[in-house]
Amino acid sequence: MAADATLTSKGQTTIPKEIRDSLGMKPGDRMTFTLMPDGTVVLRVKAGSITQLAGKLYKKGRKAVPIEHLSR
Repeated sequence: MAADATLTSKGQTTIPKEIRDSLGMKPGDRMTFTLMPDGTVVLRVKAGSITQLAGKLYKKGRKAVPIEHLSR
């Protein structure tokens, strides 16, 4: 998918609606731009926050593991 956008004099642009919709972007989402050696720019959407992950790994019947026992 490709879409055009314009850069303003303040260095701002609008991500085209088709791209936002495909990425599931919502107002307030954060993004990371990475410039690759060949000049390609990679955009990654960082939706949500770490607090939204709370409880995602819980399984009924399992005991909590103390943080000291987690391997790095």
